[in-house]
Amino acid sequence: MDYKKTKAPLSTITRNLTVTEDHTDNIYQRVMVVSKRSNQISVELKQELNQKLEEFASYTDNLEEVFENPEQIEISKYYERLPKPTLIALQELEDNEVYFRLNEPTEITE
Repeated sequence: MDYKKTKAPLSTITRNLTVTEDHTDNIYQRVMVVSKRSNQISVELKQELNQKLEEFASYTDNLEEVFENPEQIEISKYYERLPKPTLIALQELEDNEVYFRLNEPTEITE
C-alpha cells in the first residue's frame, strides 16, 4: 500500500471510539486490530526505508571519511514527516480498509 497518499492526519486527534461503523462493539478488539495493523505498517515502512538507505551505505570504517549525503538526509526527513503507523491504521479502520475476523470461542463438551 502507498502510505504516502494516505488521508491520515499528521498529528493526534481525539476520536469517539463508541461511534464507529466497524464489525466489533468491543473497544479492546478495535485497539488490538489497530495495534496489529500498526505493527504491520511499521515493519513495511522500515523495510522500505532500509532498502532506500542501503544504496548509500559505505563499508569503510574510516572516521575521517564521513560524508553527509544530502539525498540520504532528504529521504530520512521524508519518512519522518509521514504520519505515524498508528494514525495510518486508525484511518484505515475508519475507512473500512482493514480486514479482520474474530475467532469464535469453541465449546468444550464432556
